Amino acid sequence: MAKSEAEVLEGLAAIVAEETGLDAADVQTDKSFTDDLDIDSLSMMTIVTLAEEEFDVRIPDEDVKNLVTVGDAVKYITGAQA
Repeated sequence: MAKSEAEVLEGLAAIVAEETGLDAADVQTDKSFTDDLDIDSLSMMTIVTLAEEEFDVRIPDEDVKNLVTVGDAVKYITGAQA
């Protein structure tokens, strides 16, 4: 069953918090992964892999570069869910 944007945001925030040590409350839709959350490319790939498992979606490498903000990722995952 597809998750709502709020559910995806909550799950993604938990993944980012686990990977980076950031507070999940800091992971908001308007935050940039690199500029605001200081996530490097290696951590981003780990987050993508964990998100793929959590939300049962596939995020091709060529699409990852377009996921600039948390909101971009939430919309992508929500739209990609079966």
